[in-house]
Amino acid sequence: MTNPTIKHLAALSQPIVWGPVKARFSVEAVDDESLISNISIIPTVGDKYVVMKIDSGLWELIGGTLEPYEHYMHALARELREEIGAELISYHIFGHFHCKSNAALPYRPHIPHPYFIRVVGVGEVKIVSTPLNPPDGEQVIAVELVDYTEAVRRFEDIGRTDLADLYRLAHEMMIRQREEGEHG
Repeated sequence: MTNPTIKHLAALSQPIVWGPVKARFSVEAVDDESLISNISIIPTVGDKYVVMKIDSGLWELIGGTLEPYEHYMHALARELREEIGAELISYHIFGHFHCKSNAALPYRPHIPHPYFIRVVGVGEVKIVSTPLNPPDGEQVIAVELVDYTEAVRRFEDIGRTDLADLYRLAHEMMIRQREEGEHG
């Protein structure tokens, strides 16, 4: 899969602020894996996109924070089971957020601070159960398969243009991959 550009994606082309964290998205390869603290996925099932709603009533990105000594791919598999009851079939990293926290302490003691990386990719999953909803995690109240435009609309409706742009970028990559497969 070729690397995408993000100039046309307004929310991803500028710094993003999440509470005490300022983040900048990049499609370049991660240069220091020791800084990875979070993993996220735009999951697909066939030509549909998976979206999840948490107990706040908002749609959220699937993924989360690594546990101590956990490799990010193991964290991704764990987060998929916990949040959407899915198994990972394939995963392609298409970018990451370089983050800087202004908080005095790290979100969790074992993750890098104040600089850290959130890896983002697109991947095929298989839904095998309901979300596990562990007590120390986000409580997922809905998991739905929707087409691309519906996924983007849901994130835009709640003001999460950054997440809408991630779904746009994932969709562009999926189209590019299909075209390369047809011509390769």
